[in-house]
Formats: sequence, structure tokens, C-alpha cells
Amino acid sequence: MSIGKLFRQTSLLALAVVTSPVAAQDARTVTQLDSGWRFFDGDAPDAVAPEFSDATWEAVAVPHTWNRVGYYRHDLGGTNTPATVKKRQGIGWYRLRFATPATGAGQRQWLEFDAASRTAKVWLNGKYLGEHRGGFSRFRLDATAAMLARGENVLVVRVDNTQPKAEGPTADILPLTGDFFVHGGLYRPVRLVTTAPLHIDMADHGGSGVRATTISANPQEASVDIAVRLANDGARAAKAVVRVSLVDREGRQTAVATLQAALGAVQKTELVTRLNVTEPHLWQGTADPYLYDLMVEILDEKGRATDTLRQPFGIRTMAFDPNKGFLLNGQPYRLNGVGYHQDRDGKGWAISRANVEEDVATIREMGANSIRLTHYQHGQDIHDIADRTGIVLWDEIPLVSAWTLGGKLDADPALVANVRQQLEELVRQNQNHAATAIWSIANEVDFGNSFPIFLTGNKDGKVPDPLPLLGELNGLAKQLDPSRPTALATCCEGRLFASDVSIPTTAVAANLGGANRYFGWYFGKPGDLGPHLDGLRAARPEQPLAVTEYGAGGALTIHTDNVAGGPADSRGFAQPEEYESHIHETALEQIDARPWLYATWLWNSFDFATTIRNEGDAQDINTKGLVAYDHKTRKDAYYFYKANWNPAPMVHITGKRYANRAYPITDVKVYSNAQSTELLLNGRSLGSKSDCPQKVCVWSAVALDEGTNALVARGVHSGGQVEDKAEWMLSPETRRHMVIDTGTLVAGKGNNRVLGSDNWFEGGSVASLDTPADYGKPAKPAEIANTQERDALATYRHGTFSYRVPVADGRYRVTMWFATAANQKVGAFDVRQGKNTLLRGFQPAIPATGAVAEAKAFTIKAKGGLSLDFVAGTGDARVSMIEIEKLR
Repeated sequence: MSIGKLFRQTSLLALAVVTSPVAAQDARTVTQLDSGWRFFDGDAPDAVAPEFSDATWEAVAVPHTWNRVGYYRHDLGGTNTPATVKKRQGIGWYRLRFATPATGAGQRQWLEFDAASRTAKVWLNGKYLGEHRGGFSRFRLDATAAMLARGENVLVVRVDNTQPKAEGPTADILPLTGDFFVHGGLYRPVRLVTTAPLHIDMADHGGSGVRATTISANPQEASVDIAVRLANDGARAAKAVVRVSLVDREGRQTAVATLQAALGAVQKTELVTRLNVTEPHLWQGTADPYLYDLMVEILDEKGRATDTLRQPFGIRTMAFDPNKGFLLNGQPYRLNGVGYHQDRDGKGWAISRANVEEDVATIREMGANSIRLTHYQHGQDIHDIADRTGIVLWDEIPLVSAWTLGGKLDADPALVANVRQQLEELVRQNQNHAATAIWSIANEVDFGNSFPIFLTGNKDGKVPDPLPLLGELNGLAKQLDPSRPTALATCCEGRLFASDVSIPTTAVAANLGGANRYFGWYFGKPGDLGPHLDGLRAARPEQPLAVTEYGAGGALTIHTDNVAGGPADSRGFAQPEEYESHIHETALEQIDARPWLYATWLWNSFDFATTIRNEGDAQDINTKGLVAYDHKTRKDAYYFYKANWNPAPMVHITGKRYANRAYPITDVKVYSNAQSTELLLNGRSLGSKSDCPQKVCVWSAVALDEGTNALVARGVHSGGQVEDKAEWMLSPETRRHMVIDTGTLVAGKGNNRVLGSDNWFEGGSVASLDTPADYGKPAKPAEIANTQERDALATYRHGTFSYRVPVADGRYRVTMWFATAANQKVGAFDVRQGKNTLLRGFQPAIPATGAVAEAKAFTIKAKGGLSLDFVAGTGDARVSMIEIEKLR
């Protein structure tokens, strides 16, 4: 579809919540099937028989998953441990006994599953009801014929979350891969829904059977098209009256329509009408998420209500413009968003509505007004809550990175059918939500041949072309819901790759563009993001563009003294909390300078489980969240966005978890949106700051006291003041004797002392004697002789560079350490202190094998700070560690 200059979208919120007003209690009832379940962790094919004994099975409640994945190597941010983790993927069985509800004759019985992962086969009283293939969407099965007239029924469900592989049982079910863990089980609610024979269609791909689309809306009037799918499952023909009305919060009908229908036995039909609303109260996002009630009532020929559906909904229009960005009801509306996965520590995917409420409250506290629901269909809870709170949603199917297995170049027909099914379920179940703005048809399917062979299996270098499948999905999405745009998120267009790497341009396959870009983390420099976005816009000036992912890992227990001290390790250990904040600070500055972006979604709101990561201070956790896996422990970067996005006055001292400080002199950074902010150290004022750029206030070169350092940041605003506190410790030894671990972002573990990361340098480059981690493989440390500080000496700064250390005047013993490895090319260089040459033509020893360290010590008198200049000669200057000890 050509989007032209402006893609306009109109829609009507309709929350697909099946409820029953008093007048129709006999027509539709809902029984929650949440307790009394039995679970077997493995295969048990004999369990289908009603008489099978499950007395030894585990007693569980639904929602339930047997998987627990991901843990921290510390006691912050989560409760999972190596002992409680369970990563097995495969078959599991559930059994439940429940009584047949007391209903009138001829009632229909439906089993409703909000999700079962990845596949589910269902039996009732030994009779096979059917199978659902796909782990994220709601499905219903007609259980009428299998239900006992009275007494106890036996429900049996076999689920299978086997990781897809060629010729395997889940080879045709998306996602085939992804940087997230697919949990198994009945992880969303299960219900028994009882209806009359004449009812709103229950077999509408898991949807409500009612579809509502706002055709136009402004403060004066709105027009809403309604489609009602009506089913007569009775043995006789039936006449029906369908009443559709729109009711405001005061209970007043603002629009009403009455339709007539005649259905034969076991027949379905679809009725359409239009509701015209005078002076509608529009859904205005987080400022005013106003919800009406859409009432649909089915009456038989005697005027009796046979079915009723009440759906909260909001009227709004949405538009996406390549120059103006996103428009809500015709007005510019900046979407400041987050990505969101549905798992959490201790529960996996088996989360409750209260958990989702808490997550949304946390996201809203930060000031975000949009959520990218990744990388699969999320449940009705998040959609319902987003409608009510005014959050704009990006909905997505699980077409992530791969759509073939075993090196095939074309998707199997069964997989194509599955992705079409999942897209149709996504649309039908969520198209009535005002919060839903976008249908995303893929995430990062444009890697091309940039992946290594051992990951793809494509030994001849050929890779599948994603464009035919994307074109098919784009067409299907437009057919199902022409009112919303399609989108996809790319990883790779415009990035610099080797000359033999070919990247497909997939953004053209959807209406809206989305870029997942990790400059300063996986590639490039933090400041490259803005120019890169300008390049994407120049390539397609008519296509609205968003940043769909950006960010960095942030470990709660790993810290740095200088974010420029060395490279972050996106696949290894060096992932300090401060570097995550740095990436977000630099990214937001570039994003804010480009108001034409229709949205940005940072990655990610919360840490989440994935089994392809062993990095930072966590195992099997992606630590890019602004909040830890417990969904409670907030990282510093969270407060950066809160200061910028939430107008409520706040202050936050960063680096609280870096309590045992490595240096007696440090910068203190405070996020503050107060009118002025004062910093106090042990009761002494260090001055006030106002109008800090990006709400980031920095007090430079603060001298810490020996022992406890109580910091207080006090923000003053028109309504009073806000305050935050932190407590740091500086040991007597560290105050007297500081150690700079050069060439590194994160200092190595010292031998019974605290080391600081590289700091106070000017110029030079960094390197390491260690082999870095890659694709889940741990780093390989070098063995270094003649030292007890292997971790510190493995990294070094080299080139021509200087250190300007802000020490107090006095005499110091300075010890410089140099580590080299066999086969390194090491030339001679000088080291100077002011006009004094400490080392002239110095060339560190080069071992025949392995690596070796040596030290050079000097007594230096410092005035106005300590200066050390490393000057290249026949080779680069280099230094691995610098000790600075104050002499009495």
C-alpha cells in the first residue's frame, strides 16, 4: 500500500472483555477455571483417559508455567537462583476436574484459553476437541458435545514449547528464534463460557465477534462503523434483533441502532451499522483516556436477551506524518515509549493482571506514554490497561529474525499458514482497542548474510529473501484492518558492514519505518545515532520513521568511574550501570533534536529472560531494562527519563549502588527537573545548579571525606522541595593510595584493595591482552606473570596520551605497571612529569611466551594536580596500571 504524504488511521477502542449484565445472566456466563489443576512435567499420553489417576501430579493454579529462566549473580533485582532455574522445553500435561454448570437446555459450552505455549491439544471427557498452534493468542473450542449433562468433567491439555528445529514438532510455529525465552504452559487464564444457541460469534479467531472502527471524529461529531458477527447454533431457524448503543460515563445513550436478522439452523451472519455521535468526548491519550461503553444486545423473537456484550471503548483518530510525526485527534503527540516483554523473576510468563497493572504504573511513573509490545502478541490485560490509562501501543507478531530452518531459502507452507493465523488472531483480538495504533509484521528480518554460518546453516552463503513473506503479511493486515498502518523494525539498513555483506531493504514492505539501532553498544559510537537516522529519512522521505529500539546493558553491581575509560562489552562482563545511563543520555539528546520521528521506544522497560546471554552480572538475562527482572529495582537510567518525561518534581543521585568508592575525588551526577538543585556532602553545601542540560546536573571533582559520605540532593520547586539521599564509603587506604586500572571501562578485582577504572586521561586508545567474549562464549583471560593484579594489568592505554589527576599538593609515590604479551610489537617511548622525564626510550620486556608485567616507581611532588605524559617514540607508549600513594 502506498502511504503517500500522510497515513491516516481512525479507530474505536473496544475492550474484548466478556461480561454479563444482570438481564442476561442466563444467556452468557463465565466460569474461571483457575484452581484445582494438576500438572505433569513431561509426556503422559495415557492421561487423556478420564479414569487416569493424576494423584501424584503437581497441584498448580492457572496461569502456570514450569519454566524459570535467568538469575543475577547477586541478591539484587530478583529471587531466581541456579537451583530454582528450569529451562527445559518440551511437553507438559494439565488435568482439571470441574462440574458442569447449571444452565438451561440447549446452552452452548466453550473452553476459552487466553494462551497456551507453544501448542495445545485439548480433550474433554476423553473426546478430542482440537489443537491450537501458536503460543500467544486466545483461542476457543466448542465443548458442547463433550460436556456431561451434569456431574464432573475431566479436562486434559497437552502443551509443547519445544524449541523449533527442522522436522521437529514445532518447526512451523513462530517464533523460530529470538533473544527471549519462550516459556511453556497454560500461562494465561482459562475459562468456561456458556452461551445461548443464539449468540455473538465465539469463533472469530479469538476475538469478541464485534468490530468497531471510527470512520471520522472531531469535537463536533464522530461516525463509528460497527460489525456484529451473529451465530445461531440451534437446530431451528431463529430471528434476532441486535441493539447496538454507545453509552457515556453518566449512563446516557449517545447513539443507538437496531438491526434485524433471520438465521437458519446452525448458521452465521454479519450485520453492519453506523453510529453517529454528536459532540463526542474523544480519547486523548494519557491526558484524558475517556472511555464509553459499547453495548451489543441480542434479542430473540420473543424479546428475550440471549447474549450481551459490553465493551469499554474510546473514540479517536491517529495519523502518522513523515514531517510532523504522530498526531492524535489531529494534534501532534510525541510518543515517548518503551519496549516490553511479559516475563518477570519468579513467575516467568505466568503473570497476573495485578503484575501488569504494576508494570504499567512503573512505566507511567517514568513518564512514558507508549509501549511497544514485543516480540509477540501480548494478552488482553495490557491492552485493557493501556486503553484505560491512555498508552499508545505497537502490536507485533513473532516473526523475529528467521522464517526458515535447516538452511532452507523458502518458508514452508505450514509456517506461512501459521504466521498468517497469528496475524489474523492479533488483529481480530485487538482491533477494537483505542490504544492499539500499529500492526507490526516483523522484527529484524534484514540481517541478510551478516550472520556467521554456524548460526544460519547457510553454507553456500545464500540467505532467504524476506520480502515475499513480508508483502503477503502486509497485504493480509490491510485486508483485515485497513484503518491501521503496518510497520516493521529493522536492524541493519544503513550500517557499515564488510563489502561481502548484503543487507535487504525491508522497510519498504510496510507503511511505517522502525529502526532498532544500538550505536555505542553493538557498533559505532553513541553520537552516530542522529546522523544515521537522518540518512534513513533521506532514503525514504515519504515514510514516517521511528526508533524502535536503542539502549545498552546495565548491571546493578558493575560500575565505572568514567564511561569513556574503555569499551563496553556487549557480550561479556563490562556492562556498568553508568554506561547504560550514558547511552540513554546521548541517545535522547539526538532523538529530541528530531521532532519528525513519530515515536521512540527505548530498549527495554524491564530486564527479561533469554538463554543466549552470559554477560554483565547475570546469567540468561538481557540486562538492557531500566528496571531489574524483579520489576521493582530501578536503575539510574530510569530516573533520567523520569526527570525528562514526567513533569512531577524529582531529584535522583546516581551511583547509589557504587557505594565503596575507588577514588577520593569524583564527579557527582544528579538527575533533577526541579527549578534549582542543591548538593550537600556530610551537611556541607557544594552549591546549587539550575537549568541543567537534559536535567543532568553534575558537580565536578568533589573531594570525598574519609569514611562515610552522606550525600543529599535537594530540589526546590514552586510547590516546595524534593530530596534524595545516597551514602558512599571511602576507606582510609583508598584515600591514601589510589590505583588506576588503565584502558578499561570496569576496573579489575583488586588483590585486597579497591581499584578504579581508567580516569583523568587525555588521548590514547585502549586494548587488552584478553580474548573478548562473543556470541555467548566467555572471554579468555591471559595469564600474566610477575603480578598479583592480573585483572588490572590485562588492559592498557596506548598511543600518545596524558593523565591529569586532581590530587592535593604534596609528595606522592607513583608506580606505573606495564604488561606485554609474546608476539606483541612494542617500541620505545618516554614518560614525563611536567619538565621532568621519568622514563626515556623505555621499552617494556617482551616475553617469549605468555605475558609478563613489570613496574617502575618514582617519588613525585605534585602541585595543582599530578600530570603524567606518555609520548610515543619508536612505538606507542603504553601503561597497564598506575598507583598513586600519598607520602606523609
